Amino acid sequence: MYNPLEVGGIDEYPVKVGSMLLTLVEPNPGFERAYNRWYERDHYYGGCMVGPWLFAGSRWVATRALKDLRWPATSSIAVPTDAGSYVAIYWVEQGHHHEHFAEWSINQVRDLYTHGRGFPERTHVHTSTFHYVDTAYRADDPVPVELALDRGYEGLIALWWDAASGTGRDLHATLAASHLDRLLAHSAIDLAAAWVPSVPDAGDQGAPMDLGSPPGGTDRMVQLLFVDGDPAAVVDRVRAYTDAVEGSGGATLCLAAPFRRTIPGTDTYVDEL
Repeated sequence: MYNPLEVGGIDEYPVKVGSMLLTLVEPNPGFERAYNRWYERDHYYGGCMVGPWLFAGSRWVATRALKDLRWPATSSIAVPTDAGSYVAIYWVEQGHHHEHFAEWSINQVRDLYTHGRGFPERTHVHTSTFHYVDTAYRADDPVPVELALDRGYEGLIALWWDAASGTGRDLHATLAASHLDRLLAHSAIDLAAAWVPSVPDAGDQGAPMDLGSPPGGTDRMVQLLFVDGDPAAVVDRVRAYTDAVEGSGGATLCLAAPFRRTIPGTDTYVDEL
């Protein structure tokens, strides 16, 4: 039985992440500063954080220098490959996906738009929800994935994969057995969290805007690599990892995109997009 007075490992506490919202967005030229302020001062809270069962969120930005590091050269996720300057990520507690997204989120967004609290000068590049699969950790006593968005990691690298066979869940198991130890060992990458589309091949699901590229099918897996430091410093290591996975024939990489954490309350990086 859970005892809060005992020191437990990552699996011994009752709060668990079950699903994720990931929204990759590009502000229209000339509206970058206005978008940054609207999102972090209104929509981040009013459209997401105040919702039931959503317990963590964070925002990340791809400067021009980081966009230039994306690979492969063409992508089905971001079209063109350098589209999507900002990504926001949110955790929803396990067992409450429907309560948050179907019962609250879609109605909340519609209400905000009805009352003039949308932001038309932006394009959704890739916005979807995902179910949590598992996490590979570098340390023996790591920062659990539930705390990853609050940990203050400077860097994030997001990877979108399509498995050559089987499902995205199967792909994570394969990579955990054959590639992830090499990626994480003696690196600044603390953890690699795996996710699959909550509704494979879904459309906009009633959203009041175009959500961009589709979430993918049952073969899709998204990995989030949380980096303790500059994400550019580990790009070569991550590229070697993705090359090895593709070389083994296990999956096709759809996009690898590095980001750094935004600095709330500031317009830092707005002039570097």
